[in-house]
Amino acid sequence: MSFGLPSLKTKPSLPSEYGFKEGQFGVPEVMKTGLGSARGTVENVHPLAQSEKNYHQNMHKMNMQVLRNIQGIHAPLKITMELKSARKIGHLPIIKSSNIMLESLTGNDLEITPEDVFNTGEFLEVAGQPHAVLEKSLGIF
Repeated sequence: MSFGLPSLKTKPSLPSEYGFKEGQFGVPEVMKTGLGSARGTVENVHPLAQSEKNYHQNMHKMNMQVLRNIQGIHAPLKITMELKSARKIGHLPIIKSSNIMLESLTGNDLEITPEDVFNTGEFLEVAGQPHAVLEKSLGIF
């Protein structure tokens, strides 16, 4: 008996070639390419890395599928509509939105993450003249 749930098994996706620029002796030329240049060419090293990167999205899909199987199509549609309308709520472009409605719908208001600690208003690097930012967002130059 299948409930139509998405698969939780990870599908390893390793690149066929890592793209290291090898030198004369078959090792990467660190002095020419640098130490940090390998990070951008290497895909997921561990098979669970991709699954963990998409954890919240996978859990949302799973919960919506279970909800659909239990209550019918109306419940996931209603939740999706509420999430979509919560994402559209905005302020003036110079004011950062707190997204409190979206966080309460997704349950993120119950968790303390590094973004909550290190993303405070006094440390924001976005600064500009309010009139110039508004004119740019409205297309008035």
